[in-house]
Amino acid sequence: MMDEESESVTDIGRALQPTPGTIHAVVRRRGGVVPRQHCRRTSALSVFEREQISQGLAAGVSVRSIARELMRAASTISREITRNGGRDAYRAQAAEERSERVACRPKAYKLSRNTVLRDLVATKLKENWSPQQISRWLVMTYPDDESLRVSHETIYLTFFVQARGARKRE
Repeated sequence: MMDEESESVTDIGRALQPTPGTIHAVVRRRGGVVPRQHCRRTSALSVFEREQISQGLAAGVSVRSIARELMRAASTISREITRNGGRDAYRAQAAEERSERVACRPKAYKLSRNTVLRDLVATKLKENWSPQQISRWLVMTYPDDESLRVSHETIYLTFFVQARGARKRE
């Protein structure tokens, strides 16, 4: 998918002058796709809210009072505190770092996790079906089973680009 602003791997390599193969290795590891920028969900607690929780706990304020002040559900605040060490050990900075680390973890592609779906897709690919045809066929053949749905983009990334080594294990 080249657009007007895209550059070839060779041009990038010449500009950066890395050791041979470095650029190619990075591009291959990313599946040839630009990784999505991490952006916080609007429902996620902010750094400011975590600081307010930390200060409230230090002052001995109840979870319900902290939640009311932040206009959040008490259960949200309670889960945040429990997940990050409890009332005595909660620290806003540590909670924020953990949140970022968990959000950025590598996630396995659906075809890597679901062997039944992977086998169905592989069978259809061997029969020379296109990823679009397979995606539509799955919806029509298994209308009530959400676990047997996959987009054609995921099929391309997993089987053709060999993203994250999913096909290599096969």
